[in-house]
Amino acid sequence: MNLSRVNRILFLALVACVPSWAQGDEPPGTTLMQVGFDQNLDAQLPLDLTFRDETGKTVRLGDYFGSKPVILTLVYYRCPMLCGEELKGVARSLKPLKLSVGQDFDVVTVSIDPTETPDLALAKKETFIERYGRPGAEKGWHFLTGDRASIEPLAKAVGFRYTYNPETKLYAHAAGLVIATAKGRLSRYFYGIDFPPKDLQFGLMESSAGKIGSPIARLLLFCYHYDPTTGKYTLAIVGLLRFFGTGTALVLGVYMILMFRRDRLRPISAAGLPVTNPSAP
Repeated sequence: MNLSRVNRILFLALVACVPSWAQGDEPPGTTLMQVGFDQNLDAQLPLDLTFRDETGKTVRLGDYFGSKPVILTLVYYRCPMLCGEELKGVARSLKPLKLSVGQDFDVVTVSIDPTETPDLALAKKETFIERYGRPGAEKGWHFLTGDRASIEPLAKAVGFRYTYNPETKLYAHAAGLVIATAKGRLSRYFYGIDFPPKDLQFGLMESSAGKIGSPIARLLLFCYHYDPTTGKYTLAIVGLLRFFGTGTALVLGVYMILMFRRDRLRPISAAGLPVTNPSAP
């Protein structure tokens, strides 16, 4: 198995523990308890909301709906780590698909930070269009900014619950994406930062046909977590990355030890070759 694949599997396995740790350690009403990603399947997106695209032009959310399904991601462009990893995961997962951004579906990325500007959106667009690497994608992947009056109703419709800490100037939020039908009805949810390409393609095909998916088990990755030892909100993902990096090293170490032990215990023939089945005639 590819090492990067092992890393992602270990990472997602550890991510699954984050909600239980956080909810067990924090009293009700704290920042993390206000964060979540609810599945509002078949809900109608408010298509009349206005935003600014990466050029600064005022647009309606409905401008990106009507003929094909849309992948919707809610992030913020100054996010120190998680949002970038999520968008990398989107670009990475879309690459193997037979379907193409701008032809078969669109991607709409919206900032939840009302202070962010189209300049930031444009910089992010250039980065991830290059990562995706398919011609014509710039016409189908849109990076939007907006006012709180538009951001909050959109987040509420999607079920994306987040909060802002003015001391750290960071947003606490979960990671994932939503697929909506051409008419703007929420069809499928995908959580985390790594999205199986086959599942994405199937979700897009279902959404293209106007079908609504079934609820899935939630695997939430939060942007940051309250550290009671310091009294501050720190990036949980940093700790997780260190932890799964150590876990990877331990797994590889155990694997190597087992392989060495197996080779040492294997009988050797007169010709100096290992005997795979000593009891065979």
